[in-house]
Amino acid sequence: MTLPNIGGEHVDGRFVPPFPDPHPKKSSLFWRFVRGWNSWIHVLFAKSYTMKMGEIRTPGLQMYIANELVLVKRIMGNWREFPKHHLLVRTLGPAIGNSVFSANGDDWATQRAMINPAFQHAALGRTLPMMRDAADALIARIRALDLSRPIDVDPLMTHVAADVIFRTLFSLPLDAAGAGQIYRGFNRFQRHAQSASMLRFYRLPSFGFFARSRVAAKDIHAVFEPIVRARFEAYHAGNDAGADDILTSLLAARHPETGQPFTLPELMGQVSTIFLAGHETSASAMSWALYCLAADRATQAIVLGEVTEVVGTGDIEPEAVRSLTLTRNVFRETLRLYPPVAFMPREVTCPTQMRDKHLETGAMLVVSPWLIQRNPEHWPCPHAFDPTRYEDPATKTSVREAWLPFGQGPRLCVGQGFAMQEAVVVLASVVRAFDLVSPPDERPEPVSRLTLRPKHGIKLRFTPR
Repeated sequence: MTLPNIGGEHVDGRFVPPFPDPHPKKSSLFWRFVRGWNSWIHVLFAKSYTMKMGEIRTPGLQMYIANELVLVKRIMGNWREFPKHHLLVRTLGPAIGNSVFSANGDDWATQRAMINPAFQHAALGRTLPMMRDAADALIARIRALDLSRPIDVDPLMTHVAADVIFRTLFSLPLDAAGAGQIYRGFNRFQRHAQSASMLRFYRLPSFGFFARSRVAAKDIHAVFEPIVRARFEAYHAGNDAGADDILTSLLAARHPETGQPFTLPELMGQVSTIFLAGHETSASAMSWALYCLAADRATQAIVLGEVTEVVGTGDIEPEAVRSLTLTRNVFRETLRLYPPVAFMPREVTCPTQMRDKHLETGAMLVVSPWLIQRNPEHWPCPHAFDPTRYEDPATKTSVREAWLPFGQGPRLCVGQGFAMQEAVVVLASVVRAFDLVSPPDERPEPVSRLTLRPKHGIKLRFTPR
């Protein structure tokens, strides 16, 4: 079922990109199932965007949505009391196993300590050349397309984001065939995982959707599993060439107590997490950022002016990345409006009280960047695209406390800095090379599953500058 989208137009001089029209009241049990089958944000109703704490009951789950910032801070700051929910862990299992993203408790703390050294490779000085090369390859791919018609940027952004991660992880570029396989595989994985989750919420059989998500995950793994296996075997045989990349650091990682390295399945889980989380979320946000720039041409013109002044026609250097303030704020504003992970489910481990609600053990407690970042209490004109708000002293507190696309607290995404740098390089490169226009008859619709994606892609016109 497709709901009408609101937005996609200028209101009082501000561009309001599209989002699903909130329902006037909370959906019934039946309509919640129908509307949530393909997208979580399509279940939301008007009060969802302003309530302090909501409650949803399904036959298989008691769910609470905490939007009050003091509650959000408590939940996200206490990773032992409120770990990742077991249903999320099970859903992601076929794709990433028991890795640092899905692990809980001491297991998570140990894995985080083991992989932290690997992210020294994510420092700007090391990764910037890889990001530039991937962005240059993207520009070349776009120039080779038929630019007389609108182009879907969603698979293009998946390719460039996956290419950046591939180069950083494996010291290799990602070819078009591999990128296409990943794009199609993860779309299938999300679709099947969404259906399986909704069925579990209603205590219904999975009807094969969970099994289909495993097949999709295997298709994704097939792109890089041979690389990981070969490097693992070479390393433990003493024949590894010692490439200066994240995989080498993961191979060298040791358990802080036992001194044991990752086994091959454990290594595949960590690589899958870094690869999928690192490229999928960035690809989603960069697709929406290009759409916002194409639709808000005044902002695009200012970004072009900034890139021209700071970078010119040369390479994007580290100092330029730091100086592209508006370009960075375009991405920050896109992450506010279209957070790649729109809902973050946690599990209640012991009975607790929040506001006027008593939460029992096993209940799902959700923190929603989508709702918090569109709450008018925190953000003036919350649905409008306004990158300048990040330079406004009046929004300083909201930026610090009500902007959480990368999470919050001890489990804050370790790749935040990497993603911000990558986006600045890619967006600056695309805007410098092409004039972007959003055709008036092409308005994308966001759907929220594991990540937020455009339902039918995002088609833009590219004109070489």
